[in-house]
Amino acid sequence: MAPRSATKPRKSAVQDRSRATVAALVEATARILVREGFDKASTNRIAEVAGVSVGSLYQYFPSKEALVVAVAERHRRDIMEVVSGSAAEVMSLPLQEGIPKLVSVAIDAHRVDPALHRVLAEEIPRTGALEDVGGVNYEAHDLFRSYLQRRRHELSVADVDLAAFVCATSIEALAHNAVLHHAEMFRDGAARRLIDQTSALILGYLTASAAIGR
Repeated sequence: MAPRSATKPRKSAVQDRSRATVAALVEATARILVREGFDKASTNRIAEVAGVSVGSLYQYFPSKEALVVAVAERHRRDIMEVVSGSAAEVMSLPLQEGIPKLVSVAIDAHRVDPALHRVLAEEIPRTGALEDVGGVNYEAHDLFRSYLQRRRHELSVADVDLAAFVCATSIEALAHNAVLHHAEMFRDGAARRLIDQTSALILGYLTASAAIGR
């Protein structure tokens, strides 16, 4: 079995110049992934696009896989800025208002660099530390679980952890496919209908009087 590539940075960037170099390398990796694909993202190519030497690249990253992980972490932070910005507001809302808001936030989050999101979710080999690069956003799941726990008195389902998993995964799948593969759903106000239908689906599951498994 071939050894797995190292995916942790060699050292942290402290000075402004080194931080700029790392930022350029991560941005170059993201651009190559979107435009040329994972296979073309060699360290030589990344260094060329970033405008730095390969030696400088290896000062901070041991492999292209480490750079892909850095790209994924940056993308996840960008998404969580969108999600976290609405967290406080959502927590105080009843289900009938909170669920549509959470669905809307999930769609907005998938609109953060959707081309990069698609590459990370669908085209990166799932080996080593890259296994979770395109995976479910655990922070979003935790947010959804916290919300359902606060609204427990409105739920018909008994297992809040399972309900959070079912709901967050369903919303993630719908938002992912709609934003990345069905752009027509966002034309002529169709996004509102998508949010309404998805919300109805989730609310029906959470509040059905004869909920399965209760």
